[in-house]
Amino acid sequence: MLTRSGRFVLSRCSSTVGTGHTTTAPTEDQIQMLLQLCVDRHYISPGQRNTQHFLRGFGCSYGPLGMELKRNLLDQWWHSVTRSRWQVFGINTLNCGEEGAAHGLRMVDSGLLQKVLEQPELSREQLVHEACRLLQKSPSVRKSLLQGALEQFVPSMELVKRKLPFGLAETGLCFQPSDGSGCSAEVTQTSLVWFCSPRTSSQWLDHWTRHRLKWWRKFALNPSGFSSSEVPQEELEESALRGVKIFYNFPWGPESLETLWSRGDTELLDAHRGAHSKLQCRDGRKSVPHVVSVSGNVDRGVKAFLSNSLQQLKRDDGKQKLQQRKALKLHPVLAPVKVALDIGRGATVELRQVCEGLLQEFLEAKISTWPGYLETLPTSVEQLIAKYDEMGVLFTVVISENTLESGLLQVRSRDTTIKETMHVSEIKNFLSRYISAADNL
Repeated sequence: MLTRSGRFVLSRCSSTVGTGHTTTAPTEDQIQMLLQLCVDRHYISPGQRNTQHFLRGFGCSYGPLGMELKRNLLDQWWHSVTRSRWQVFGINTLNCGEEGAAHGLRMVDSGLLQKVLEQPELSREQLVHEACRLLQKSPSVRKSLLQGALEQFVPSMELVKRKLPFGLAETGLCFQPSDGSGCSAEVTQTSLVWFCSPRTSSQWLDHWTRHRLKWWRKFALNPSGFSSSEVPQEELEESALRGVKIFYNFPWGPESLETLWSRGDTELLDAHRGAHSKLQCRDGRKSVPHVVSVSGNVDRGVKAFLSNSLQQLKRDDGKQKLQQRKALKLHPVLAPVKVALDIGRGATVELRQVCEGLLQEFLEAKISTWPGYLETLPTSVEQLIAKYDEMGVLFTVVISENTLESGLLQVRSRDTTIKETMHVSEIKNFLSRYISAADNL
């Protein structure tokens, strides 16, 4: 559970998030409900600092379900970009640059810096000189993935015989300022750097904007929560000709998930000084390509889909009592757990053996499964369903004495809440077909 101090940080953090847009007053109950569920159901780890990073859209300590959700999101991003056009190639560049690099943050050994500062015989000027020398010798860490793609441009041209357009895709850790203190936090970033002719760069920016917005909305329970907006002229990055941001409208206001820039050729020329002729490509005529970059924040994307999928449902149980339940209705391909296996009444040992067999089948079919049957504490069916709905589990399969007698089991759907009877031999194919169909939507 969240501590009182954790709730205070939650309220404080929610009032500071933003992207330059006017934000509405945070709905503290909604934020509290989302954060409490994420901690209780193993999406993020508890702790004041960790929840603060989660709310700010920075890398945090994820629980098992949160890590699986993040991995699923990264997989879907990679497939959508690299398979959208044949000319997109994956790359992997180093997080740490060379010593003395002109750009980026520095990675400094705190022990070495402390030794420098603890030399009493040095004057203030000498201490500053030694500290600067240590900083200059220390490797830099990247703030974005753009520079690595620009440096990979020349060797990658051979893949396409110097013909435009083509792109380089990458995912990885970057470090970005987390607050006004000058400290930096980790962010898992996605990057597509698209090289095209100068005369088509604006059209390609529009193309990738449509592509990315459609992708975000594809997995959303409420697609209207995702939108795009042109960056005002006065807010353009240096060297950028145009910019577009894709937002998600959280309960406390909009935050950007991806930023697209039409960057011209300045940064590409800077990355390859003195090699102008090597940069020329063909697209009807020879020219130095313009760059369109698409940069996304995966950690904020995880937070967006968790917020978008959380529903608080109410129903009358027929006894004049209003019951409330929460459900994480994550898209089937993003849901960390597809099926939960549990047991009803009957011979426990035999029921668990059936569950073990089904679990092995599901794992072989790459269907992520929660082995609820291993729980030793007695739990009612209603409590189990409430827990699995909050975890975002698509289906709950209950093995009972009836399964031992007739091979029939009960399958309950998270989204429809309908319980169906199915033969044990059919369940694996049913789940595989459902997930495959959802992936192709």
